[in-house]
Amino acid sequence: MDLDLRKLRYFVAVAEHRHFGRAAQALFIAQPVLSRQIRAFEQELGCPLFSRSTRSVELTAAGKQLYDEASRITTVVEVALRRVHEAQRGEQRLVVGFSPGLHVSDAIRAFSVRHPTVEIDVFPLRWWERDAPLRDGRAHVGYLRRPFDDSGLRTIPVGSEAKVACLPVTHPLAGCRALTSADLDGEPILDGRTRRPSTLEEKFELIAAGQGIALVPVSVAGSYSRPDLVYRPVTDAPPVETCLAVLESGCAGPVPEFLDIATATLRRRSGDTGREEAAGAASPANPPAMD
Repeated sequence: MDLDLRKLRYFVAVAEHRHFGRAAQALFIAQPVLSRQIRAFEQELGCPLFSRSTRSVELTAAGKQLYDEASRITTVVEVALRRVHEAQRGEQRLVVGFSPGLHVSDAIRAFSVRHPTVEIDVFPLRWWERDAPLRDGRAHVGYLRRPFDDSGLRTIPVGSEAKVACLPVTHPLAGCRALTSADLDGEPILDGRTRRPSTLEEKFELIAAGQGIALVPVSVAGSYSRPDLVYRPVTDAPPVETCLAVLESGCAGPVPEFLDIATATLRRRSGDTGREEAAGAASPANPPAMD
């Protein structure tokens, strides 16, 4: 079947407002028209998307799944249309996604010196998102941490970084100079499998509130310093590899040249950062624990 993008947009509006009247107002259409379009959409799909009562509109299991998929579908369409218009205007644009705590600005500066006519956009990734923006077209290149699904991707290692435990200052382990994985056995870990905060800020707020702890890359710890949290090295935690990634089918236009420049720049920066971290492991925001 062909997916009607207009009906999909109508469905998203009802799913977000949980009310046909308010959704119709947001869409600037009459409520009876919206109701007919949604029923037609359900008939086309062969399954109900909403359970309706006189007081509420709730998503069915199928509706929840479609809502999860809808943002990716509409994003792919919007990105494709934008690139069509850019090609028609003869523009070159490069979108670089990057994981929290990683810094790609040095690579962008080096690339722009040699390719000043290429427009560069940066795309900060949510902490749990990883490779998805490469696959749905939101980014051409990703500066990512493993693990992620690398099937269909070309990946170039550029460095690695240690992980540290993020704890509330009131935690019994906060006074330790360093920890091992055994020390963390039985601790509730906010790792996205049991509970997935939408942002790092939300994640750290939950940790500060005593809702769990987290293992985070040291660059994330450096970017999110706050007085109610401490970071402690975990001596037996394996390092996290950082790498550049692109779709195997996406190495066209300015992408290959950016990869060459970014690989050299980020590998050099990764080495410099590693030496700085080794020299300044005890920062003012996280002083050594007292014996």
